[in-house]
Amino acid sequence: MPRDLITLQLGQCGNQIGMEFWRQLCSEHGISPQGVLEEFATSGSDRKDVFFYQADDEHYVPRAVLIDLEPRVINSIMNSPYCNLYNRENIFKSEHGGGAGNNWASGYCQGEKLQEGVFDIIEREAEGSDSLEGFVMCHSIAGGTGSGMGSYILERLNDRFPKKLVQTYSVFPTLEETSDVVVQPYNSLLTLRRLTQNADCVVVLDNAALHRIATDRLHLAQPSFAQINQLVSKVMSASTATLRYPSYMNNDLVGLIAPLTPTPRLHFLMTGYTPLTTESSEQTNIRRTTVFDVMRRLLQPKNMMVSAPAERDIPHCYVSILNIIQGELDPTEVHKSLQRIRERRLASFIPWGPASIQVALSRRSPYVQSTHRVSGLMLANHTSISSLFKRIMQQYDRLKSHNAFLNQFLKEAIFEQDPEMREFSDSREVLQSLIDEHRAATTEDYIHWGARQA
Repeated sequence: MPRDLITLQLGQCGNQIGMEFWRQLCSEHGISPQGVLEEFATSGSDRKDVFFYQADDEHYVPRAVLIDLEPRVINSIMNSPYCNLYNRENIFKSEHGGGAGNNWASGYCQGEKLQEGVFDIIEREAEGSDSLEGFVMCHSIAGGTGSGMGSYILERLNDRFPKKLVQTYSVFPTLEETSDVVVQPYNSLLTLRRLTQNADCVVVLDNAALHRIATDRLHLAQPSFAQINQLVSKVMSASTATLRYPSYMNNDLVGLIAPLTPTPRLHFLMTGYTPLTTESSEQTNIRRTTVFDVMRRLLQPKNMMVSAPAERDIPHCYVSILNIIQGELDPTEVHKSLQRIRERRLASFIPWGPASIQVALSRRSPYVQSTHRVSGLMLANHTSISSLFKRIMQQYDRLKSHNAFLNQFLKEAIFEQDPEMREFSDSREVLQSLIDEHRAATTEDYIHWGARQA
C-alpha cells in the first residue's frame, strides 16, 4: 500500500522549487498541466498516489500546500499553464501581503498569528490521506517566510503529528561577504536550530554549489533561477523515484532515510547527481554512462550540491551513502562497481560502525526521453557538512559581535519577551553542538562521546 506524503512549500524559494518539482512529476507520470492523465499513460504501473490524489472528476491533484506571506510568486504560479493543477483551497497567502521582509522573527511571529488558517489546510489534507507517512517541506533558510514561518511550522508539526516523518529540502544561502540579505546569518542560525531539533531528515541544497555546477558542468554563463530550480527538481524527483516506481526495497520514506541517519542529529544529507542537463542546455560532456562511471562520478566533490571544503585537521568521512541508480542495467554491474570502488578506496567511511554504499535500483519514467543509458543520484551523510555550518556560525559571530542590524528583530514579539536574546545564544549552542558531533563522528570514540554528552 502506498504511503502518502504532503508537500509544504514555504516562501518565494520554496514555491519556486515546488513548481518545478510538480512540473517534473507531471512529465514523469504522464499528467497534463491541467491534471488530466494522458492517453499514453493510462496503463502505467507507477504510484501516482504518493504525491497526488484523484478529485471527483478524475483529475490528479498534488497533495501540496502553498504558503507565502506575500503573493507575488504564488500569483505567478496561478498565472502559469499549471494553474488548474493545484487545489486552490490549499493556497495560503497573508491578507496584508507585506511579506516577512527577510526577517526570521517577523516570519516566525506571523506564523504564530496565522497558524490556525495554515493548519486547517494541513489537517484537512492529512485527514484526506489514506495512509499518511509524513511531510516534505521546501524552503530557504536565509529569507523571512521560508526560515521564520518555516521554523514555526516545523515546531508545530512535531506537536500535532508526533509520529509522522518530516523531511525538508532546505536551500542554504551563498555564504559570501556581500549578500542581498544582510541578516541572513541570523536567519540561517535560528532556522538551523529548528532543522536540528524538529526535522527527521534535511537534504541540504547549497546555492553556491548549485551555481558552480551550472557554470562549470553545464557551461551556463549566467544561470537563471529557473535553471537552478530545474537542478533541484531533478534531485527531488530522483530521490523519490523508489517511492513512485516501487520495488521490494526503499518503497517508503522511512525505509529510505533510516539507513542514512544512524543517530538522530546526524540527519543532514548532501546530494550528487549525474549526468546533469537542463531543458535549455541539453548538451553534456558525458557521452557514455556505465554503472561504474556513474557511481565513480557521484563520489567526486565537483558533482556534490554542497560546497564543503576539506579541513586539514579532521579526517572527514562518510557516515552512510545511498545511490539511486535509474536506467537500463544488469544488477551484476552494480556488484562489480561496488567491488572496484572498494578496491580503489574511493570512499572512506566512519571507523565506529559498519558502513558501505547501499544501492537502490529504480525504474525510469517511460514518458521522459533520456539520452543516457544510466543516471544516478547519491544521498550521502558526510561529516564535512559541518564546515558549512561552521561558516554560517562565523558569519553570525561577526555580525553579532557588533549587534548589527538587530533593530528589526527586537521589534517582534518573540524578542520583546526575550530582552537578553537567549534565542540567539541557545541557537548558537545547538549549532556548535551539531558541529562538534559531526567532528566526533570521524573518530572511533564517537559512541563514548555520545554517552558522555548524554
